[in-house]
Amino acid sequence: MAVASFIKESLINVGLKVENQDELFNAMFEKAYKQGFVKETFLPKIKERESIFPTGLSVNNYSIAIPHTDPEHVVEQFIAVSVLEKPVSFHLMEDNTKTTEVQAVLMLGLNQPHSQIEVLQELMQVIQVEEHLEKLIHAKDKSDITALFESIKIL
Repeated sequence: MAVASFIKESLINVGLKVENQDELFNAMFEKAYKQGFVKETFLPKIKERESIFPTGLSVNNYSIAIPHTDPEHVVEQFIAVSVLEKPVSFHLMEDNTKTTEVQAVLMLGLNQPHSQIEVLQELMQVIQVEEHLEKLIHAKDKSDITALFESIKIL
């Protein structure tokens, strides 16, 4: 399963201007909903899940988040990518009492329960390489992001 096959170019945002996590989720949801990727229930459920199980990750000099929710709120599988103009605060996955300033968000919309574990494992391989994160966070446009994911070899 190649992560690149889940990246939807129409759901990539580079230089997204949002003030907080709420605005970020709203903007990403609107795009996915208008294109038929998710149900109306996706937005409240992704916010709810993030409040209980935060997805912020700090890797070396960069921070990203991988928000996701249950399969029944997804119509068509996708990974939406947003590179933020300025960082947004997320609670850390490994310690929800701490926050990190997230520069990029990989929102997962997976409707096959087995896909979620596989895709998360592959994404972890991608984001543990600082060079990959650097390219993601400094992407100039959608093609930079799709090219990055297509070039990564998953073990």
